[in-house]
Amino acid sequence: MRIAVIDAQGAGLGKTIIKKIHKEINLNICIIALGTNTYATSNMMKAGANFGISGEDEICSFCSANKIDSIIGPIGMICSGGIKGEITPKIASTIYNMDCTKYIIPLQKHGIYIPGTRNLQIKDIIEDIILDIKSNVDL
Repeated sequence: MRIAVIDAQGAGLGKTIIKKIHKEINLNICIIALGTNTYATSNMMKAGANFGISGEDEICSFCSANKIDSIIGPIGMICSGGIKGEITPKIASTIYNMDCTKYIIPLQKHGIYIPGTRNLQIKDIIEDIILDIKSNVDL
């Protein structure tokens, strides 16, 4: 199973997700760190990603040319200008059009509010994502 984790800035959320995947699922998982900048990619690599891709062109090329089973990231990953402007229109479009499960973490940013998510904790959202991935892993 190939899981991409996308993040920007310092990749705090991406690091947390990658560490949780390693802690909870230790079977045939390849984690790809997609960082909008090299700092984000580097931090996700330190958290345990198998390999990393940095920058708009590289992320878009990789996602278009490779089979990914799922991608995990904040809601900004599908919003042009998301994650403080680090998600370009090209990245947002590429991710939106990927043929895989998209796990969207509904951070209450970008003027987007998803009803029913107000009281959800990020740790609980990540745990729910991990449970769903576990149910899809070939054991």
